[in-house]
Amino acid sequence: MLNTDNHPKNSHPAANHALSLLQHTYGYDDFRGEQQAVIEAAIDGHDTLVLMPTGAGKSICYQIPALLRQGTGIVISPLIALMQDQVDALLQLGVRAAFLNSTLSGEQQQLIRRQMQQGDIDLIYVAPERINQPATLNWLCDCAISLIAIDEAHCVSQWGHDFRQDYLLLNQLKQYFPTVPRMALTATATLVTRSEIALRLELEQPKTFVTSFDRPNIHYTVSQKSEPKKQLLRFLTAHREESGIVYCLSRKQVESTAIFLSDRGLTALPYHAGLSADQRKHNQSRFLREEQIIMVATVAFGMGIDKPDVRFVVHMNLPKSMEAYYQETGRAGRDGNAAYAHMIYGLEDIVQLSQFIDRSDAALEFKRNEKQKLDTLLGWCELTDCRRLPLLAYFGEPDGNACGNCDNCMKPPETWDATEPARKLLSCIYRLDQRFGVMHTIDVLRGKASEKVEQFGHAQLSTFGIGAELSQNQWRSLVRQLIVRGFIFVNADRYGALALTDSARSLLKGELALQLRKDTAQPKLKQPKSGSKGSGVSPEDETLWNNLRECRKALADQFNIPPYMIFHDATLMEMMELHPTTQSDMLKLNGVGDAKLEKYGSAFLEVLADHIHAVS
Repeated sequence: MLNTDNHPKNSHPAANHALSLLQHTYGYDDFRGEQQAVIEAAIDGHDTLVLMPTGAGKSICYQIPALLRQGTGIVISPLIALMQDQVDALLQLGVRAAFLNSTLSGEQQQLIRRQMQQGDIDLIYVAPERINQPATLNWLCDCAISLIAIDEAHCVSQWGHDFRQDYLLLNQLKQYFPTVPRMALTATATLVTRSEIALRLELEQPKTFVTSFDRPNIHYTVSQKSEPKKQLLRFLTAHREESGIVYCLSRKQVESTAIFLSDRGLTALPYHAGLSADQRKHNQSRFLREEQIIMVATVAFGMGIDKPDVRFVVHMNLPKSMEAYYQETGRAGRDGNAAYAHMIYGLEDIVQLSQFIDRSDAALEFKRNEKQKLDTLLGWCELTDCRRLPLLAYFGEPDGNACGNCDNCMKPPETWDATEPARKLLSCIYRLDQRFGVMHTIDVLRGKASEKVEQFGHAQLSTFGIGAELSQNQWRSLVRQLIVRGFIFVNADRYGALALTDSARSLLKGELALQLRKDTAQPKLKQPKSGSKGSGVSPEDETLWNNLRECRKALADQFNIPPYMIFHDATLMEMMELHPTTQSDMLKLNGVGDAKLEKYGSAFLEVLADHIHAVS
């Protein structure tokens, strides 16, 4: 809710107008967090830098000042594929919105230009590639522009996880529109990235607004990889009636995982850059408009997705960094209801990502930065304490208490004394001349007479068979954790051979004791009972809940838009709990504004009236 100590309600000359817009257009009673302060700064003409987690209401921060200032608001969005949905959502609110991109015909583009020059468009969405064209900039200069919002502004950072070259040219907007306030928005940025955004976009003494990065409704878990597809299926057992995203590292893995899930009765769709544009568009549309869809995708999917009821995000591999992980998991639970971020990662992910970095043509400084980010995420994965605290600390929020809503808080992991096995492993790597990979090293330790062991005569080594007491998976876990702790590394120049770091010496000499987390098998998750999903609907309310959702789906099909653009689940929940009987009652619900009430109010009031009649 609004912090009235710092931003007293109605203290700004335009505050009443902004609040009226919020209530009548968007259907919300009051602003959240820093929304009002951001809006007031933009109305006053200040450049702003806005950091808010996904689902915190960033779009309202630029839409309302764009509507209140004279002219058209320009929204720079990196994804052409989602502009139609973003504009459709605004049209449902009664906002005159449009987009300008290559999907439009020349005649359609000319019409939008005429409407812009006549002041008939409130908000227009463009991609950075389009607005950077001189022809686009020249005709926009003939229009009245109220505000320029640069969404996903972290894309400007060359150290970031979603770098876009065209974002680097957006600084020229300052010269073309010197009196127009610019607003840079992102859900993910460290202190360094924030400074880089302001510098590269040449924001003029920007007012910075940072909302807490905490997403308390998201439950974080990390599982060690053993049988990844079976592990995924166990997780999805509790989420069969929900929509979610499963991220994979490669196109091949996306395809095979989607087929695996489809063969087991789940509706799983693939999404990656190797599919045709039409296929990607079709699958994305189904994900947005249908329920119980699982999108299996590379990280090419997800940015800008506004679907509020994504109940889970699963990573089948290790992401590249904490920023990427936070950005991707933030696509779950935008509606504030319970959501899940589940990662399944293993030793092969560490090896593969390390090799990607080492073998890239990037500058040495960039490689070093990428490696540091990977090491930070690896350390986070192997934590034995609360996961949320260090995640927030990474983004500049160092204080707080254990969350009670992550795997480590709910079931603290067991640890074991790994000192002696670790010394055996380091000794074996040394006696193998640091020339061999994980599996061969483990074969030697366990005394396995493989073809390669025989070829190189490694059965004669003093370390052959000294680790027979541990299983292959236990040794793989030990290797993974010693890499994370910096005792060994994967040598890309030797095709993934394990090698010792300087830190290994003290462990080999017995100067250190080592307590590591014990990997345990993941328990099977029980199938939830009907009505016990993330919505929290009780069995006695399930009939009304389903009728309201069916009404929403019918209207969505009629108007050819996703159901959430009619009303979010949270609004349906309020209808179910409060049973409004008049249009005035409906306006009291969050998410019901004037335009939506006029379009859809009577249909839902009829459903509610029928239910009251049926149970009376």
